[in-house]
Amino acid sequence: MRLRLVQLPVPPPAALASTGNVPLAAGTLGVSARVHGLTSRLSVDVVPPSVTDALGDALLAQVVSRDEPEFLGLSLYLWNVERSLHLAREVKRRSPRTRVLVGGPEVSYEEIPNTHSQIPNTKSQIPKKSQVPSRKSFAGLMEALLDDRDPAGLPGVAVRRPLGLSSFGPPADAAFPLTRYPSPYVEGVVPVEPERSTYLETVRGCRSHCTFCFYPRSSTVLRALEVEDAARLVRDVRDRGAREVVFLDPTFNHRPGFVPLLEALAEVNRDRALSFFAEIRAEGLTEGHAALLARAGFTKLEIGLQSVNRETLKRVRRGGSPQLVAEAARLLHEYGIELLVDLIVGLPGDTRDDVLRGVDFLQENGLGTEAQVFPLSLLPGTALRATAAEDGVEFDPAPPYRVRRTATLAEAEIRACIEEAEARLGRRVDEVPRPHLVESPGDPADVFLLDVDDPGLSRMRSPGAQHVALWLTGRDVFARRDLALAALDARLEIDPYSTLDVVLAPAQQFPLDLLDLLRARLAAAPRSYASRALSHRGEDLQHRICVVLSGEADHGWVDAVRQRVPVFRNQGFRRALADASRLGADLPCARITDLPPSDAFAELQRLCDPDSVCFAGRVLERAWQARMLD
Repeated sequence: MRLRLVQLPVPPPAALASTGNVPLAAGTLGVSARVHGLTSRLSVDVVPPSVTDALGDALLAQVVSRDEPEFLGLSLYLWNVERSLHLAREVKRRSPRTRVLVGGPEVSYEEIPNTHSQIPNTKSQIPKKSQVPSRKSFAGLMEALLDDRDPAGLPGVAVRRPLGLSSFGPPADAAFPLTRYPSPYVEGVVPVEPERSTYLETVRGCRSHCTFCFYPRSSTVLRALEVEDAARLVRDVRDRGAREVVFLDPTFNHRPGFVPLLEALAEVNRDRALSFFAEIRAEGLTEGHAALLARAGFTKLEIGLQSVNRETLKRVRRGGSPQLVAEAARLLHEYGIELLVDLIVGLPGDTRDDVLRGVDFLQENGLGTEAQVFPLSLLPGTALRATAAEDGVEFDPAPPYRVRRTATLAEAEIRACIEEAEARLGRRVDEVPRPHLVESPGDPADVFLLDVDDPGLSRMRSPGAQHVALWLTGRDVFARRDLALAALDARLEIDPYSTLDVVLAPAQQFPLDLLDLLRARLAAAPRSYASRALSHRGEDLQHRICVVLSGEADHGWVDAVRQRVPVFRNQGFRRALADASRLGADLPCARITDLPPSDAFAELQRLCDPDSVCFAGRVLERAWQARMLD
């Protein structure tokens, strides 16, 4: 029998950007099958990121359902739950006997994803829906299914019945030693790819009890690899080609044997072939630790400020001191280590003044360029979510579960905090959705062209890539808007959860009503994490609209369009360079259609906002994104 495991990525802000997707959860389950002796009866394959990250919904379903696997396993995270369940439905339609298993953070004892009922029943098989919170639970589930036994009641498992979901079995024992399950990289289940980060876990459990974090609920027992085992693991992935290692340990500097591990890592990484990243806390960090972190090869660290209100920090059981964060940052900077410093908007007890004092605190301590300012998300299973009602906190019921208001912050104030933070930091605090404006399609097809004067709607129904651009051109797109909307409907029907850029490239000016018609059609499409991630800004990461101009147009009309959607103008590199500082400001953005000199990229990037420039050539656009998004 065959089990096919799928882990879908965080939707990237641009079609040619790297997703960073590593199917570590899927690979870990594959290792579990080996450890528990299931591979004599079960063939496990993990669908690689080269497939999950590139293919649109229809093409991905075709690949996943190929050979009609007996089991499909999906790792559900807040960023992929809706698309994963759509994939499950499409696989069931193509392969009715495939049984669907789901697990991950989006399946918890407290609540089941509100989309679980959308996995369809079929006459031949009712799909299973199972939570798999640990490798041991997974092995027990698969043993039962292979033996044709009912898995209901097994630890951490629930089964879908004709009338609903069964109760979960008791929580699985999570106290097993980490050495019991080797890394999927070492076992060859997940390949080490130098262009992607390599994720390693040397600790499970956390000594902190932050109420906004899932860790205190998911793993109450602290388990760590011994220093020798952790160093051996790093050596193994280095020898397999790893270049950047990300430690998934909740608080890296609070693990047992922290200093001996740094010394061992420095020995493993004597040639500096590896760069390391981890999350740390300021408490207890000394200058000696900072020196050792740098010597070991840590080039970037994440540290949580979260709030400058000490009462808020106590309330969410974070504790700590803003001054300790500033001192730790100073020490780490002295040793050349870059930082990401987190400031959360919407913690219970914080006011607008607290948030803005936090921004000023970051600026005053030289951390403005490294600040990550973001609204609080109330994740399922967290203590803060359980007490939301009594805390006076309202939040979106669907991913990413963003806080709407608190007892001390109105919805408008949360938005205002983000806007004011950006004004004080002099930059946007989240990624800008980048339209896909290359001139020719790739493989799989990611550019679809509809000329309303010569329509070919059948082409619009072809399966495409995960991120697609639908170009609408012709003499009068508004007059033929029925064709434009039909093309849009066709794309949404075939790949409803893929990212779609609607690109208006008009031969003449059009009434702005056309933008409203297109936006209304996109708003009626299935919603997902990607469509909600920037909804507090009035933006949609999944379905976007932009305009590309080829000739001159009335300035007043262009300004009116720019108030609603991004506008690009086709132009040569020299003109773009001459207007660099004005692009995206008082001039439309530039879509560069010719080949610039090889040494001109850096000059253009220095002079302009990189998001105000894109390239019609795929190679140049990919190179620009590599510079801009790294």
